Amino acid sequence: MHRPEIVLPCLDEAEALPGVLAALPPGWPVLVVDNGSVDDTAAVARAHGARVVAEPRRGYGAAVHTGLENTTTELVAFLDGDGSLDAAVLPAMADAVGSGRADLAVGRRVPEAGSWPWHARAGNALIAAELRRRGVAVHDIAPIRVARRDALLGLGIADRAFGYPLELLLRAGSAGWRIDERPVRYSRRGGGRSKVSGSLTGTARAVRDMAGLLR
Repeated sequence: MHRPEIVLPCLDEAEALPGVLAALPPGWPVLVVDNGSVDDTAAVARAHGARVVAEPRRGYGAAVHTGLENTTTELVAFLDGDGSLDAAVLPAMADAVGSGRADLAVGRRVPEAGSWPWHARAGNALIAAELRRRGVAVHDIAPIRVARRDALLGLGIADRAFGYPLELLLRAGSAGWRIDERPVRYSRRGGGRSKVSGSLTGTARAVRDMAGLLR
Protein backbone atom coordinates (compact mmCIF):
# COMPACT_ATOMS: atom_id res chain seq x y z
CA MET A 1 0.00 0.00 0.00
CA HIS A 2 1.20 3.47 -0.87
CA ARG A 3 1.17 5.73 2.20
CA PRO A 4 1.94 9.38 1.45
CA GLU A 5 2.46 11.92 4.16
CA ILE A 6 -0.67 14.08 4.32
CA VAL A 7 -0.11 17.84 4.42
CA LEU A 8 -2.91 19.87 6.02
CA PRO A 9 -2.48 23.64 5.52
CA CYS A 10 -4.39 25.23 8.42
CA LEU A 11 -5.39 28.69 9.54
CA ASP A 12 -7.58 28.69 12.65
CA GLU A 13 -8.89 25.15 12.21
CA ALA A 14 -8.83 24.01 15.85
CA GLU A 15 -12.57 23.28 15.78
CA ALA A 16 -12.47 21.14 12.65
CA LEU A 17 -9.15 19.34 13.12
CA PRO A 18 -10.20 16.53 15.50
CA GLY A 19 -12.79 15.28 13.01
CA VAL A 20 -10.44 15.75 10.05
CA LEU A 21 -7.60 13.82 11.68
CA ALA A 22 -9.90 11.02 12.81
CA ALA A 23 -11.16 10.54 9.25
CA LEU A 24 -7.72 10.19 7.61
CA PRO A 25 -6.48 6.80 6.41
CA PRO A 26 -5.08 4.96 9.46
CA GLY A 27 -1.33 4.77 9.76
CA TRP A 28 -0.56 7.59 7.34
CA PRO A 29 1.82 10.27 8.63
CA VAL A 30 0.24 13.72 8.97
CA LEU A 31 1.89 17.13 8.82
CA VAL A 32 -0.14 20.17 9.88
CA VAL A 33 1.18 23.50 8.64
CA ASP A 34 0.03 26.24 11.00
CA ASN A 35 -0.31 29.34 8.84
CA GLY A 36 -0.40 31.93 11.61
CA SER A 37 -3.41 30.67 13.56
CA VAL A 38 -4.61 32.62 16.58
CA ASP A 39 -6.58 29.68 17.98
CA ASP A 40 -5.29 26.33 19.29
CA THR A 41 -4.71 24.75 15.87
CA ALA A 42 -1.14 23.65 16.63
CA ALA A 43 -1.93 22.30 20.09
CA VAL A 44 -4.98 20.38 18.85
CA ALA A 45 -2.98 18.89 15.97
CA ARG A 46 -0.21 17.69 18.29
CA ALA A 47 -2.72 16.30 20.79
CA HIS A 48 -4.16 14.14 18.01
CA GLY A 49 -0.79 12.80 16.87
CA ALA A 50 0.07 15.10 13.97
CA ARG A 51 3.46 16.63 13.36
CA VAL A 52 3.31 20.45 13.19
CA VAL A 53 5.42 23.06 11.41
CA ALA A 54 4.78 26.80 11.38
CA GLU A 55 4.60 29.04 8.32
CA PRO A 56 4.03 32.62 9.51
CA ARG A 57 3.76 34.06 5.99
CA ARG A 58 0.04 34.12 5.30
CA GLY A 59 -1.10 32.43 2.12
CA TYR A 60 -2.38 29.06 0.99
CA GLY A 61 0.57 28.56 -1.33
CA ALA A 62 3.05 29.47 1.39
CA ALA A 63 1.54 26.90 3.75
CA VAL A 64 1.40 24.17 1.11
CA HIS A 65 4.95 24.76 -0.08
CA THR A 66 6.35 24.73 3.45
CA GLY A 67 4.50 21.49 4.04
CA LEU A 68 5.92 19.99 0.87
CA GLU A 69 9.46 20.97 1.83
CA ASN A 70 9.05 19.35 5.25
CA THR A 71 7.63 16.02 4.09
CA THR A 72 9.77 12.90 4.19
CA THR A 73 7.84 10.41 2.02
CA GLU A 74 8.11 9.68 -1.69
CA LEU A 75 4.43 10.47 -2.25
CA VAL A 76 2.71 13.49 -0.71
CA ALA A 77 -1.01 14.14 -0.29
CA PHE A 78 -2.65 17.52 0.31
CA LEU A 79 -6.00 18.12 1.94
CA ASP A 80 -7.69 21.14 3.48
CA GLY A 81 -7.97 21.06 7.25
CA ASP A 82 -11.60 22.16 7.40
CA GLY A 83 -13.30 18.78 7.05
CA SER A 84 -15.12 19.60 3.82
CA LEU A 85 -13.42 16.97 1.65
CA ASP A 86 -13.90 13.22 2.05
CA ALA A 87 -10.48 11.77 2.86
CA ALA A 88 -11.70 8.27 1.97
CA VAL A 89 -10.68 8.94 -1.64
CA LEU A 90 -6.99 9.35 -0.73
CA PRO A 91 -5.94 5.66 -0.89
CA ALA A 92 -7.22 5.33 -4.46
CA MET A 93 -5.52 8.59 -5.42
CA ALA A 94 -2.26 7.45 -3.87
CA ASP A 95 -2.49 4.11 -5.68
CA ALA A 96 -2.96 5.86 -9.03
CA VAL A 97 0.29 7.78 -8.56
CA GLY A 98 2.24 5.11 -6.69
CA SER A 99 1.48 2.49 -9.34
CA GLY A 100 2.65 4.81 -12.12
CA ARG A 101 -0.76 5.16 -13.79
CA ALA A 102 -0.75 8.92 -13.14
CA ASP A 103 1.71 11.64 -12.24
CA LEU A 104 -0.88 13.66 -10.35
CA ALA A 105 -4.18 12.62 -8.78
CA VAL A 106 -6.72 15.34 -8.06
CA GLY A 107 -10.28 15.52 -6.78
CA ARG A 108 -13.39 16.77 -8.54
CA ARG A 109 -15.79 18.04 -5.88
CA VAL A 110 -19.29 16.58 -5.74
CA PRO A 111 -21.03 19.10 -3.48
CA GLU A 112 -23.71 18.38 -0.94
CA ALA A 113 -26.50 20.92 -0.59
CA GLY A 114 -25.29 24.22 0.81
CA SER A 115 -21.60 23.29 0.82
CA TRP A 116 -20.39 25.35 -2.15
CA PRO A 117 -21.62 28.98 -2.53
CA TRP A 118 -22.62 29.99 -6.04
CA HIS A 119 -19.89 32.62 -6.38
CA ALA A 120 -17.11 30.18 -5.51
CA ARG A 121 -18.56 27.48 -7.74
CA ALA A 122 -18.93 29.86 -10.69
CA GLY A 123 -15.36 31.15 -10.37
CA ASN A 124 -14.01 27.63 -10.17
CA ALA A 125 -16.00 26.53 -13.25
CA LEU A 126 -14.69 29.42 -15.35
CA ILE A 127 -11.08 28.75 -14.47
CA ALA A 128 -11.43 24.99 -14.98
CA ALA A 129 -12.95 25.64 -18.42
CA GLU A 130 -9.93 27.74 -19.33
CA LEU A 131 -7.62 24.97 -18.16
CA ARG A 132 -9.39 22.47 -20.41
CA ARG A 133 -9.09 24.92 -23.30
CA ARG A 134 -5.35 24.84 -22.69
CA GLY A 135 -5.28 21.05 -22.71
CA VAL A 136 -5.36 20.34 -18.96
CA ALA A 137 -8.27 17.92 -18.63
CA VAL A 138 -9.71 18.84 -15.22
CA HIS A 139 -13.11 20.12 -14.10
CA ASP A 140 -12.15 21.49 -10.70
CA ILE A 141 -9.30 23.16 -8.85
CA ALA A 142 -9.94 21.16 -5.70
CA PRO A 143 -7.52 21.40 -2.75
CA ILE A 144 -7.01 17.62 -2.58
CA ARG A 145 -4.19 16.04 -4.56
CA VAL A 146 -1.45 13.41 -4.51
CA ALA A 147 1.87 13.49 -6.35
CA ARG A 148 5.52 12.55 -5.94
CA ARG A 149 7.41 14.93 -3.67
CA ASP A 150 10.47 15.43 -5.87
CA ALA A 151 8.37 15.90 -9.00
CA LEU A 152 6.29 18.60 -7.31
CA LEU A 153 9.37 20.43 -6.12
CA GLY A 154 10.75 20.19 -9.64
CA LEU A 155 7.77 22.07 -11.09
CA GLY A 156 9.09 25.26 -9.49
CA ILE A 157 5.70 26.62 -8.42
CA ALA A 158 6.20 30.26 -7.38
CA ASP A 159 2.76 31.41 -6.22
CA ARG A 160 2.41 31.57 -2.45
CA ALA A 161 -1.21 32.73 -2.31
CA PHE A 162 -4.52 31.41 -3.67
CA GLY A 163 -3.06 30.89 -7.14
CA TYR A 164 -0.91 27.93 -6.07
CA PRO A 165 -3.31 25.13 -7.14
CA LEU A 166 -3.84 26.72 -10.54
CA GLU A 167 -0.14 27.24 -11.16
CA LEU A 168 0.45 23.61 -10.19
CA LEU A 169 -2.07 22.43 -12.81
CA LEU A 170 -0.69 24.78 -15.47
CA ARG A 171 2.87 23.62 -14.89
CA ALA A 172 1.86 19.97 -14.69
CA GLY A 173 0.02 20.34 -17.99
CA SER A 174 3.01 22.01 -19.63
CA ALA A 175 5.24 19.21 -18.36
CA GLY A 176 2.98 16.58 -19.89
CA TRP A 177 1.91 15.05 -16.59
CA ARG A 178 -0.81 12.41 -16.68
CA ILE A 179 -3.60 13.66 -14.43
CA ASP A 180 -6.10 11.35 -12.77
CA GLU A 181 -9.24 13.24 -11.70
CA ARG A 182 -11.77 11.46 -9.54
CA PRO A 183 -14.93 12.52 -7.67
CA VAL A 184 -14.72 13.48 -4.02
CA ARG A 185 -17.63 14.27 -1.73
CA TYR A 186 -17.67 17.93 -0.69
CA SER A 187 -19.66 18.87 2.41
CA ARG A 188 -19.97 21.74 4.83
CA ARG A 189 -16.76 22.53 6.69
CA GLY A 190 -16.34 21.09 10.16
CA GLY A 191 -16.04 24.48 11.83
CA GLY A 192 -15.04 28.09 11.35
CA ARG A 193 -15.37 29.99 8.10
CA SER A 194 -13.78 29.40 4.70
CA LYS A 195 -11.03 31.85 3.75
CA VAL A 196 -12.04 31.56 0.08
CA SER A 197 -15.62 30.50 -0.53
CA GLY A 198 -16.96 31.84 2.75
CA SER A 199 -17.39 35.33 1.33
CA LEU A 200 -17.57 37.23 -1.94
CA THR A 201 -14.38 39.03 -0.93
CA GLY A 202 -12.49 35.79 -0.40
CA THR A 203 -13.70 34.38 -3.70
CA ALA A 204 -12.77 37.60 -5.53
CA ARG A 205 -9.28 37.52 -4.01
CA ALA A 206 -8.77 33.93 -5.13
CA VAL A 207 -10.04 34.61 -8.65
CA ARG A 208 -7.75 37.66 -8.84
CA ASP A 209 -4.70 35.59 -7.86
CA MET A 210 -5.60 32.90 -10.39
CA ALA A 211 -6.51 35.27 -13.21
CA GLY A 212 -3.00 36.71 -13.15
CA LEU A 213 -1.62 33.27 -13.96
CA LEU A 214 -3.88 32.89 -17.03
CA ARG A 215 -2.79 36.04 -18.80
